[in-house]
Amino acid sequence: MKNGIARSPLFYVGDKYKLIREIRTHFPQTINRFIEPFVGGGSVMMNVEANSYLLNDINSYVINLHQMLQSYIGKEQEFLEEIYNIIDSYKLSLSLRSDVVPQAMKKAYPKTYYARYNKAGYLQMKADFIAKGQQNMMKLYLLLIYGFNHMLRFNGKGQFNLPVGNVDFNQNVQNALSDYFLLLSQKQTKWFNEDYKQFLGGIDYEKDDLVYLDPPYLITFSEYNKLWNDDTERELLALLDELNARGVCFAISNVTHYRGRINNIFLEWSKQYHSHSIKSNYISFNDNSIKKFSEVLITNY
Repeated sequence: MKNGIARSPLFYVGDKYKLIREIRTHFPQTINRFIEPFVGGGSVMMNVEANSYLLNDINSYVINLHQMLQSYIGKEQEFLEEIYNIIDSYKLSLSLRSDVVPQAMKKAYPKTYYARYNKAGYLQMKADFIAKGQQNMMKLYLLLIYGFNHMLRFNGKGQFNLPVGNVDFNQNVQNALSDYFLLLSQKQTKWFNEDYKQFLGGIDYEKDDLVYLDPPYLITFSEYNKLWNDDTERELLALLDELNARGVCFAISNVTHYRGRINNIFLEWSKQYHSHSIKSNYISFNDNSIKKFSEVLITNY
């Protein structure tokens, strides 16, 4: 763990790994159940202490990946051996073990040599994953690791369609996996694959529960935010008002200003609660450049 903060081994773009140290300073000191309707890669829940965890995501592949990883707790060496075997079978790079990229390729493509080296094996692994019904979570995990920007992206036919990235199964990946196995072995977790409204509506809330939400952002351009609009934003905020009326504690992350755009819906709603400015940067899926923007954490306690 770098500086005492663990990062999800899913390496989601836009995850809260760099922000969780600040965000969690605004959480209650005592948390009974930590409830996440948009768990994503899980960097937040990994770094929060609670008696138990209710973790949900509408993306079934995200939940299946978490459950697959968690099934190897106590069998970490077996997991790595299986992963290495798949990597070797597709002739992908594994820099933590050895440097297999030819020097000529590094010289010819100094910024993209991993993508060049891994492309053929990655495409074959992707084709095999799709052909076998997209059920092999080990291969999906490696497609995520070697894929562009570590995205889970599917086309209109529901087929995984992320291109190869200029990335590698390196020491950072292995460290993140080790942290995940260690931390999840100490947590009581329950996983759900539901729409967030169904998930939150099915909970019998208890004293000291905390609902933390990191929903799609209305005014940014991430791949994950394409289906989010003014109506879905208002629907979420109305649900939070209902939780507040029932005495349920919540904290929600959101972006209020981004590249000249302003989320007035969220800004107006947030005036009735407590607003905490969070220092952050945003890496665009399209160009990888850093865009400064205004992120906030809103709490009702």
